[in-house]
Formats: sequence, structure tokens, C-alpha cells
Amino acid sequence: MPDVLTRNNVHVFGSGSQPLLFAHGFGCDQQMWRFITPAFEANYRIVLFDYVGSGKSDLNAYDAARYATLDGYAQDVLDICAALDLHDVIFVGHSVSSMIGVLAANREPERFSKLIMVGPSPRYVNDADYIGGFERADIEGLLDLMDKNYIGWANFLAPVIMKNDERPELTRELHESFCSTDPKITRRFAETTFFADNRADLAKVRVPSLIMQCSEDAIAPVEVGNYLYRTMPGSTLKMMKATGHCPHISHPEETIDAIRSYLSAA
Repeated sequence: MPDVLTRNNVHVFGSGSQPLLFAHGFGCDQQMWRFITPAFEANYRIVLFDYVGSGKSDLNAYDAARYATLDGYAQDVLDICAALDLHDVIFVGHSVSSMIGVLAANREPERFSKLIMVGPSPRYVNDADYIGGFERADIEGLLDLMDKNYIGWANFLAPVIMKNDERPELTRELHESFCSTDPKITRRFAETTFFADNRADLAKVRVPSLIMQCSEDAIAPVEVGNYLYRTMPGSTLKMMKATGHCPHISHPEETIDAIRSYLSAA
């Protein structure tokens, strides 16, 4: 079994002492943070990693049972924190990583000082009195497409997630990221992500949090951001002008400003 830092392809840099731990979203890897980290490396200890099954992580460490729920990914985060002896961590999670951060912080709240959530959603599927953005049949259709035509799935989903049509290179990057991962692992991660329901975990959070809600986000609509803000104690809601679901790639300056403002105010 490889050590944690090799397993999760962990990179640590920066001149500060407080850890800023960046966690990538579904189908992505740590490279997606490259426009954001330079703004913080003078004042923080930057920690980047890839979840097992993503990026340059050790695929041999992938365990289908462990990663059948988001708890397995939260354990990756806690393993990294333990291996590096991290405390007072500011956790920055994109998309599904926001809820992975919630699970990690609920399990070991003493390790974390803040959660910063970029495009978070506790539940992607609509429910009786809850708008998640998708009907269950929509998600089942996407998973079915992954099984039958993985490239076609990537072609369909990448522009929906990025939603910056005037910059096709961004959609292309996301598409390439989807297609560079093991399709079987990505398919399982998709099911784990899109059928997860972490609404009950929100009220248990004891760590102050920033909810960064994009405008025109098909994956996590505005109603989701408002729901998180109402449900999570100690949360701050930042409505962004950025469109799409990946503001750290499409609108890095606004993303940096939002994180900076929150940290300086805190």
C-alpha cells in the first residue's frame, strides 16, 4: 500500500504556515486550481492533491467499496491532514468536494478553521420540497450514456458544466479531463456524486463556511445556494457574477476576490 502522499499525489508549497487545502471536483484534478493558488502562496501553505482515481493518484489504491460513498473521499482528506499533521485548515472544495469537506469537518472539526465551498450542492436530485436541479431520470440517463458512449457523455456534459461558450478552450479542457480518467472509476464517482444526499449533514457543521454560488449554474442552481445558507449554521453566502459551475477556471479573479474578502473579514 503506497503512503498517503504518493497515493493522493499530494503537493505542498507556499511561504505561509496556515494550510489552504484545495480539493478538486468530479472528473477533475489538482491542475484545475492553477489560476487560484498563485494569489495565496505568499501567505499560506498550499496543499494540492488528487482523489484516488483522479489525476496522477495511484489507481492501484482504488477500492470500489471504500469509494462507493463520499465518506471514502472524506477519509482521503483526513488521511492527508494526518500525514502532514495539518491543523487550522482552510478547506477549499469545488462542487462535490464541498460536501466531502463537510463530512471531513464533521468527523474531525478540530482540524478545520473554515470551509470554502465553490458551487456546492448537498443533493443534485429534486425532492418534494427541495430543488436540486435534476430529476432522478435525468441522472439515470446521464449514467446510461456514460455506459454506452463515454466520449458522447463527455461531449454533452462538459459545455453544460463550464457554460462559457465564448471560450471553447475551457470546455475543451474539462472534456479532456473527463476523458483522461479511468471510465469505470469515473462512472462510479458520478453515481456516488449525483445520488448523494448530504442535506442532513449540513446542520451538524461547526466550522464557519463560505458558500460561493454562481449565476446560471446548471449543476448547482441558485435555489441550492440559498438552501445551504438557510441550513448551515455559521455560513456566509456570496452570489457571484460568474456563470457556469467552474468559476475557479472561468472567472479566477472573481473567485480569488471572494475567497480573499471572506478570509480578511474573518
